[in-house]
Amino acid sequence: MNESGRVEAFSDGVFAIAITLLILEIKVPEVGEHGGLWHALGAQWPSYAAYVVSFLVIGIMWINHHQLFSYVARVDRTLMFLNLLVLMVVAAVPWPTAMLAEYLREDAASHVAAAVYSLVMVLMALTFQALWWHLTRTGHLFDSRVDLPAARATRARFALGSLGYPVTVGLAFVSAPLTLAAHGLLALYYGFNQVPVPTRQDPASS
Repeated sequence: MNESGRVEAFSDGVFAIAITLLILEIKVPEVGEHGGLWHALGAQWPSYAAYVVSFLVIGIMWINHHQLFSYVARVDRTLMFLNLLVLMVVAAVPWPTAMLAEYLREDAASHVAAAVYSLVMVLMALTFQALWWHLTRTGHLFDSRVDLPAARATRARFALGSLGYPVTVGLAFVSAPLTLAAHGLLALYYGFNQVPVPTRQDPASS
């Protein structure tokens, strides 16, 4: 296994643990006096909603991370530290997810929980963007398939795509459920718009 493969394998493990921890935050409901188990299950809808959105966020981040590293032939110390920062944020996602699920139906607390959730997503976007900027700065870590000038040209587009996350911080103080829905839409956006790694065979790079 080459250097890039070792980094990706370690990263895959962190992604797998983080995405698994999400479901552990959903507790088995207790049957109350005013309804049966179906009612208790339905009352946990914030947990289900937060789980689905965060699962999409981590899952799509993993897909894009894998896409990016499939073009990385070698690593340097800076890349490893930047990758660790990405993984540090990914590993933290279950915590704001559980907090948002807990307080989603509250009033003032829901806004704080949604803001913290959004801030974690801002950090995730910034760390991943830093990873991309380092890779495209000199291009010496990419393999020969990558069209470096075209890859560098995508920096602005990559940065613009991250602007949606700071907006969700403001939205958090308007509506926590809408903030959660916005993060779901952002995750789907990145699911259909993969990391822009132009190759020499791409029509855009010819």
